[in-house]
Amino acid sequence: MTEPSPLPSTFQLTWTSDYKINGQRLSGFARTDTGEKLYVTYTLSSEHEKHFYENTLITGFTYIVQGELVAPNPPAHTYAFSFEKYLVSKGARGIFEVKSWTLMSENKTIGSVLANYRFLLKKHIETTFPPSLIAEAQSLLIGLRDHVDDELQRAYQKLGITHLFAISGLHVALICWLFYEGLLRVGIRKEMATIILLIILPTYGVVAGGAPSVIRAVAVVEIIMFMRLKGWYMAVEDALAISFIGFVLLEPGVIFQIGFQLSYLATASLIYSSVILQNRHWLTKTFLITFVCQLLVYPLLLYHFYELSISSFLVNIVFVPLFSFVILPMNILLLIVTFVSMPLAKLLFQIYEPLRTWLTEAILFFQALPLQLWSPGKPTIWLVCIAFISVLISLYLLETKHYFKVGIVLLVPALCIHFAPMLYKETKITFLNVGQGDCTIIELPFRRAVYAVDTGGVLRLRQEPWKLSNSPYEVGRQVVVPFLKGKGIRVVDILIVTHPDADHVEGAEEVLEEIRMREIHVTPGSLNTPAMQDLLAEATKQKVPVKEKMEGTSWQVGSTRFHYLSPHDTLYEGNNDSIVLFIQQGSFRALLTGDLEEPGERQLIKLYGHQLANMTLLKAGHHGSKTSSIEPFVELLRPALTVFSAGRNNRYHHPHDIVVERFRMRQLATKTTSIDGTIEVSVHGGKWIVRTEKDLVRK
Repeated sequence: MTEPSPLPSTFQLTWTSDYKINGQRLSGFARTDTGEKLYVTYTLSSEHEKHFYENTLITGFTYIVQGELVAPNPPAHTYAFSFEKYLVSKGARGIFEVKSWTLMSENKTIGSVLANYRFLLKKHIETTFPPSLIAEAQSLLIGLRDHVDDELQRAYQKLGITHLFAISGLHVALICWLFYEGLLRVGIRKEMATIILLIILPTYGVVAGGAPSVIRAVAVVEIIMFMRLKGWYMAVEDALAISFIGFVLLEPGVIFQIGFQLSYLATASLIYSSVILQNRHWLTKTFLITFVCQLLVYPLLLYHFYELSISSFLVNIVFVPLFSFVILPMNILLLIVTFVSMPLAKLLFQIYEPLRTWLTEAILFFQALPLQLWSPGKPTIWLVCIAFISVLISLYLLETKHYFKVGIVLLVPALCIHFAPMLYKETKITFLNVGQGDCTIIELPFRRAVYAVDTGGVLRLRQEPWKLSNSPYEVGRQVVVPFLKGKGIRVVDILIVTHPDADHVEGAEEVLEEIRMREIHVTPGSLNTPAMQDLLAEATKQKVPVKEKMEGTSWQVGSTRFHYLSPHDTLYEGNNDSIVLFIQQGSFRALLTGDLEEPGERQLIKLYGHQLANMTLLKAGHHGSKTSSIEPFVELLRPALTVFSAGRNNRYHHPHDIVVERFRMRQLATKTTSIDGTIEVSVHGGKWIVRTEKDLVRK
């Protein structure tokens, strides 16, 4: 395999329509003068420059650029978002960080002209629609989801109706029908109306954002209409297959896009289940359409998202027709009216907006009901294959009306997927790569109990308003929650917050919103600190007990014993009052020290002495700071493995070279999350093994 040629020091880049501005960064896809596709990032230098790019479409703009090609950061763990895979799916070579650029020319192409119309529509919606309706209108009409509220987005996910907040094949079909019927009503002949639609439809596909579902729908309709114009008949399934082949040939990486996979699979499920839908009452048919579609894609949804909305099987019966035949047409009407008469548009908004607000409140109410999601974790490939086979068999049994057998055929693989994550004999201690912070997940054999020690977090620095990100990075939601869900962990028995520093507790609220917890342990005197307030508010809301714990607290599950060695009083004074957790299972002994520093370590030596000697595993205090892991402490413990939890290129230079050298000179093994990624230690039968992120990916 030949390596791609290196980029020259200076070259040309032409922006595509796929870019966005978030905070201080402009990023998106562009092509070089040789046709290579790159993901380009540029740091905006001023608020004035940001304002210019927010109000100027740069699709088709060609720049002379200087910068460097950088590798994407590896995913935090196996279940986290992989930017490298995202680039592959988009057919991009890599990330190019622009250091300086100069505008050379503005190229007018069909693509850039259509992108400009989309940009103008975006701005028009933002200036004419009420703020509460902008996100919906942009999503349904032009495929933009920049203004979608995170809370509402999560509500749609829980109810399994996210697909309705985007342009789907059904939306395209409805718009085609409205446009075609409109042409006929003004006296245009069918043949001419068909030709006009053949020309207009691809244009709409581009203006609508060119998502896989849109391109698939447009391509299928175009193929069928063209064949009928020529007097040839083509089955829908043949048109679907041709569009699939053409799509993959033009953009091979698209086959890795989740939207592409779900779009074609869902469409195929509806096409090939026509026998099941025949001669049914409309209500039964509506349910079966939702059921069949959800059924065929459920193994894929579990593989990518690790959870499945149970309520979607019922909710979609109401929401699919509601969005398709009421909300979408209403948004089309409102958009047209804003061009014709703003006074009339404002009158319609006064009627529609309260109704739409009420619907949003209803959605938020229903998503808050318990038992919305089935979260069995990420199934293995062979379980996914078995699930797909069971679905195909069940569809055949539905056709032949063997309904009892359908339940059995579907239930057995589902139970296997549900219980598979619990069928292990090892105790697993995982040090999550949460950047500059701490998060350790402890799983006991057969999932008898799960404990989380800290949740990571980000120290929010004060910035100028224009530099603030539209979607701030959230360690809890974007790193910890995907890991827990990917492992099929639905309940955390105890969340241990070692101390109230942002890099240990800031992500806890986000985790608590998604994962059920039985109780929370905190160090005494820390509840009134600012960093704890969000967690306490969410714990109160969910009625999770928060308990102050100190030295002497212990418990045992099976053969594994847990004991708190610190803090020693109820006055919280900082890092040295961190909860220190000692774990013992047979000959395996582990010590998790939070942000303990020199005074705390000396206190442990004084109180426990040789009980800490020859430790198996140590989570080094304070991320490997030079104020921790002092010589006497390291010499006493002499751990077989020490883990430093630290961020890549962190400004504190953790772990400090002096500290690392203390372990190296004693020939004691160390691992660092910033280098090795997520680290898992498995313990069973007196033996233990360690796996880094590379090992876990291969596994």
